[in-house]
Amino acid sequence: MEISAKSVEYVRSVMFRRITTQAINLGVIITHALMLWKLWICLSGSGSPVVVVLTGSMEPGFRKGDVLFLYLNDSPIRSGEIVVFQVEGRDIPIVHRAIM
Repeated sequence: MEISAKSVEYVRSVMFRRITTQAINLGVIITHALMLWKLWICLSGSGSPVVVVLTGSMEPGFRKGDVLFLYLNDSPIRSGEIVVFQVEGRDIPIVHRAIM
């Protein structure tokens, strides 16, 4: 059975269309994710609206690996509240409970 040049060209064009469509879909998904991330930053007022608890120091309230969703609040900090702050020279924000 002989494969004609026309059928080989057809298969190549179909494969090119599939690959192109997948690349465009991936680009759209990444663009939407970045847009949602920026919108979340604007709505929360926080530079990093999502943090992960890295140690067990917040137990039993939060366990290591828990994901926290943040928002910026201008009210005074009270005892028992959870605060997140950034230390100069460190890339990772610090999550702690206010004692006093």
